[in-house]
Amino acid sequence: MGLFILRRLGVMILTALCLTFIVFWLTNLAPNLEKLAKTQGNARMSDEAVTSYLANRGYAQPLPVKYGQWLGVLPGYVIEGSDGGLRARCAGPGESVADAATFCGILQGDWGNSTVFKDEVGSIVATRLGLTGKLMLCVMLVMVPGALILGVLAGMREGSRTDRALSTVSIISTATPEYVSGVVFISVFATATFGMNWFKGTATSAMENATFENFLLPVMTIALYGMGYIARMTRASMTEVMTAQYIRTARLKGVSFPTIVLRHALRNALIAPFTVIMLQFPWLLNGVVIVETLFNYKGFGWVLVQAAGNNDIELLLGVSVVSVFVVLITQLISDIGYVFLNPRIRIS
Repeated sequence: MGLFILRRLGVMILTALCLTFIVFWLTNLAPNLEKLAKTQGNARMSDEAVTSYLANRGYAQPLPVKYGQWLGVLPGYVIEGSDGGLRARCAGPGESVADAATFCGILQGDWGNSTVFKDEVGSIVATRLGLTGKLMLCVMLVMVPGALILGVLAGMREGSRTDRALSTVSIISTATPEYVSGVVFISVFATATFGMNWFKGTATSAMENATFENFLLPVMTIALYGMGYIARMTRASMTEVMTAQYIRTARLKGVSFPTIVLRHALRNALIAPFTVIMLQFPWLLNGVVIVETLFNYKGFGWVLVQAAGNNDIELLLGVSVVSVFVVLITQLISDIGYVFLNPRIRIS
């Protein structure tokens, strides 16, 4: 197990380097850099002024060099500006070039500064990630138990009325996008149109104090969409397990049906749904963009929209690092979880 984890960690590091390099390359394309210069400088800057602006801030360096400096494995640039003064990547506000550190990148905890929010990227990402983490926790507490219950009930007796009814509900929930169910929830439960103004149509206040009134609609909007998919996977896995030979043997030995389901079938039936559940974490992290925008909940997805819409390169790179890390970690956890769910699975 230890050697397996070490190998996977090595693959994860290489994968993270490749993915972040691709994002870094895309965000540092010439049109994006030109837009950045005109946004931070003057919209009517000439081509020569744009070139000078980018050169003074290290953007004119070769891409591998810029990527190495961003990671923190290469020394930060020290460039003589057009005014004759020195400009250093690692020099903070009010800090002289002589006192600046040599390396300042992701590995050193320096994520850069946001051009939109005028704050450190690390601080912004940590704050917004905490808000989305609160939303994700509530969604998982609703979605996972509900989906497993629906899937197990449908898969216990394949072809029954219960199976058909629950399968229909699962398909409808999965086929309904969040922007549709969210609008429907707001229209029905958060406006006076239908006379059921029970909840708030915005979750902005939930950032400080989440309550049942201001947090239920966004949670249910996300949970319903993922619940149907997990329930369908659980139902398919449960149906397959219930026809296995050891289940038939247990029935012939007179074991009660609830005992067969809970003690023999459920554990093996959870292997495939477990993978789907773990994949919900990266999906929730980036898939809440629509819901957070719809309910004005300023979390990780909302920041992603703001960074992309305003060409905030440093913030986009910080968001990409977190997204890649979450995806790789959840995949590692799902692989390790296989062994604990089914002892017959061994890592060679």
